Amino acid sequence: IPVFVFMGYLVERANLIEKLFRSLHLAMASVPGSLAVATLFTCAVFATATGIVGAVVTLMGLLAFPQMLKAGYDVRLSAGSVTAGGCLGILIPPSVLLIVYGATAGVSVVQLYAGALLPGLMLAGMYMVYVIIRVLINPALAPKLPPEERNIPIGAILWSLLTSFFPLALLILSVLGAIMFGLATPSEAAAIGALGSLLLALAYRALTWQKLKESVFLTARTSAMVGWLFVGSFTFSAVFAALGGDDLIRVFVVGLDLSPLTFLIVAQIIIFILGWPLEWTEIIVIFMPIFLPLLDHFGIDPLFFGLLVALNIQTSFLSPPVAMAPFYLKGVAPAHVSINDIFKGVMPFLSIVVLAMVMLYVFPEIGLWLPRKLYE
Repeated sequence: IPVFVFMGYLVERANLIEKLFRSLHLAMASVPGSLAVATLFTCAVFATATGIVGAVVTLMGLLAFPQMLKAGYDVRLSAGSVTAGGCLGILIPPSVLLIVYGATAGVSVVQLYAGALLPGLMLAGMYMVYVIIRVLINPALAPKLPPEERNIPIGAILWSLLTSFFPLALLILSVLGAIMFGLATPSEAAAIGALGSLLLALAYRALTWQKLKESVFLTARTSAMVGWLFVGSFTFSAVFAALGGDDLIRVFVVGLDLSPLTFLIVAQIIIFILGWPLEWTEIIVIFMPIFLPLLDHFGIDPLFFGLLVALNIQTSFLSPPVAMAPFYLKGVAPAHVSINDIFKGVMPFLSIVVLAMVMLYVFPEIGLWLPRKLYE
């Protein structure tokens, strides 16, 4: 965890994402809602470098949100794109949530990463398709960029992508590929990624002693938080089991005579509702030890359950009244942008998350095909 987190903070502090966003913006200039689509694409790439939602939303809120407003984009569409895109790191590897869930449930983190990759990319793609369709229906939501910003020579676009997108994409694919194909353990791959991000920052002449010090400090703080999550999770599980809580819950749920599908739906509805007042940390630490012992009885794969939970918990960052992602954006947004505007912009994307969950229910191979192909 510390090395993955360090990789993400270093990429953020060295302003590599700003270069990435600008190159994607150039490449997608002719796409309807190009700035919003480029924002979502950048968030998806950034999510593979860091699973820290606050960092992604804040950075894109400073980088992309003002540009969309300046271009005349609808405030709600712009806010929804930043906040929803910023939460993709909860699901897309290397997600810290998946590491914590894997340790809590005794599931291979490598298999969780493989399982979460396609659902994460699917969700990002659904966000982009939604933006494009909305803009095609109502072009006033995202006016076309001026001709001088759309008619960029192809050579300039390719050079921009070659010097920003491809190096970072190659680094990320190398790290995830090494993990998924068994070439390196997650710790070894994370170390390679951290070294690669350090070399990229040096190559771009963006690495300073201050930025390196900030990255190390933030890494230590985040790692300490996650470490205490492990302590809290294992302590709660042990005490809960020692006091007979597992048996009490199991007898009660078994007595309801639920089908496996009904249990899955009820469990995810509970997690969805818990996401309103709680963050993912509390949900994983307190409620996963209650659900996990029941999976054997209903014949549910803990890997599949974890993917549903990771997809579902994104709603805890988007759904009012807590909804940390909108509050992160509000903290850096212009004064005229109200929190109500941000919440209204988030709601369609929240609906897309629910639709993605339904798709994963109906077509579980979306999440299970890659782990089975690689590890069975």
